[in-house]
Amino acid sequence: MAARATRARGGGRPGLRVNIVLGVSGGIAAYKAPDLVRRLQDIGAAVRVILTPNAARFVSPLSLAAVSNHGVIIDQWGDPSSGGVDHIELARWADLLLIAPATANIIAKLATGIADDALTTYAVAHRGRLLIVPAMNTSMLLHPTVVANLELLRSRGVALIEPDSGLLACGDEGAGRMPDPQVIARHVQMLFADRNLQGTRFLVTAGPTREAIDPVRYISNRSSGRMGYAIAAAARDRGASVTLVTGPTALVRPPGIEVIEVTSAQEMFDAVMQNVDGHDVIVKAAAVADYRPVSAAPQKIKKEHDSAPVIALERTGDILEAIGARSRRPFIVAFAAETEQIVQHAGEKLQRKNADLIVANDVSDAAIGFDSPDNAVTILDRSGEVLHIPKTSKEILARQILDVVAARLASAQSPQE
Repeated sequence: MAARATRARGGGRPGLRVNIVLGVSGGIAAYKAPDLVRRLQDIGAAVRVILTPNAARFVSPLSLAAVSNHGVIIDQWGDPSSGGVDHIELARWADLLLIAPATANIIAKLATGIADDALTTYAVAHRGRLLIVPAMNTSMLLHPTVVANLELLRSRGVALIEPDSGLLACGDEGAGRMPDPQVIARHVQMLFADRNLQGTRFLVTAGPTREAIDPVRYISNRSSGRMGYAIAAAARDRGASVTLVTGPTALVRPPGIEVIEVTSAQEMFDAVMQNVDGHDVIVKAAAVADYRPVSAAPQKIKKEHDSAPVIALERTGDILEAIGARSRRPFIVAFAAETEQIVQHAGEKLQRKNADLIVANDVSDAAIGFDSPDNAVTILDRSGEVLHIPKTSKEILARQILDVVAARLASAQSPQE
């Protein structure tokens, strides 16, 4: 559902003009809720708040009523004059249900459809977008049941903001902190971005490739595929038709996107070249192997105590080079994973491969890039223009990259003076 074109009911400030139901569940991070309401109002949203009974132990309903200018809903059987409301009518009003913080308990209820309080009853009736912000102890976050429930919600198209890492309220250190309200508000703002890629056809590559040594061993890299998947989902949300060519990953296949699964660099090369025609933009976010064994052993190579096997390598096909050399080609967004002289090496690759944009990041930094939900990048174009994007989630970063792509596409389509 797109953001409303008219001013939202409920007094949101000028800007986004979207109606949000903020659900607050019973975690310590609930104390951030009043600030989150303000941040959402700052981007133009009208906000109504639903608290679980446990959340009311952490944050004052009165403070939330004051900042939202509405009664706060706690009891689903409450008097409408004091905050009770018909959840069906509220569902007609809302564009987004944002649950922050989302505890393990509320996540489980959302996954299984349990509706035993005002928030979960409303969640079942809600028909707009759903965005949840998990926040809990690291051990709880990593519990197999919580992980499975989050994956189930993702598979249904539910958007998530990954929790931050750091010192937790319990004294432990690790993932599980609720992000700053300003970060959440920015995510909401980008979630309702204009559908400025409507009718555009995207071909996105993601993940690593695996080059077989023998039936059980292979050469690969640490790419998780998160960046390519985030770009594919963000392009879809802006109205683009998206084909995703993905190497082996543990990620849930995004709904509403054509997915082509491959394993090796040659399979990815073939899939891209067979599908590149008819696409307007190609985003090469995959980490494709540059080399592969000349031949794979038909049986498992046995360990010899007195020697090690010598594996002869050969170059794999260069997808970017092949597309860039075409007389008619799509708009090309390349990626450069570098460990030194990041901008210089990325700029050289941009020119060499005849790309339109290149996104460079420092994979030597363990806090960003491979295996991380976050990244920080530099975007370069062929004229030498540079845009630095500081560390943020890959979902937000994907939307910022597409802001640049959409602007370049619009510029190319505008009449030249």
